Amino acid sequence: MTPTDSSPPAHAEPDAEAWRRALQRFASVIPHTRELGLEVVAVAPPEVTMRLPWQPALLGDATRGLAHGGALTMLLDTVCGASVLCGLPSPEVCPTLDLRVDHYRPAVADQAIMARARVLRVTDSMVFTEGTLWQQPEQPIARGIGNFVRLGPRNTPPGFVEALFAEELFTEEQGHA
Repeated sequence: MTPTDSSPPAHAEPDAEAWRRALQRFASVIPHTRELGLEVVAVAPPEVTMRLPWQPALLGDATRGLAHGGALTMLLDTVCGASVLCGLPSPEVCPTLDLRVDHYRPAVADQAIMARARVLRVTDSMVFTEGTLWQQPEQPIARGIGNFVRLGPRNTPPGFVEALFAEELFTEEQGHA
């Protein structure tokens, strides 16, 4: 593969683990998700599961020990956006157009916050997703519906796919050397 190629070779379809590493790499270049230690737990395209470890920076109500709603919104936006990347035929830049968040119960201190999102529908111009946050199984904290605008290959920066799968491409090139 040459540096000018815009996507992985057809025979190198990423598996779930390659997607997990790629999306972890993606989360690691976003300053706030990197600083908060956001972890990509699992990927089964077009579904993504993430874990946000608890830390005091997430507090919105220190007296009652509750997470800030903005941190929950950020987590839903990030997990829904990650599902978009693996839910398209080829990753492309898709900014958030709309994110609706329904809060069911507060997220409490000293417990990680789990997040799962999946792509519901892809059109030529939009990607529709839904996500859920929880700390205890079967007890959702919040649900989000995220809509993302497809900018298409023409507006996706050159090297975007290669940057996501850099480790996989490097390994594959070494295997063929």
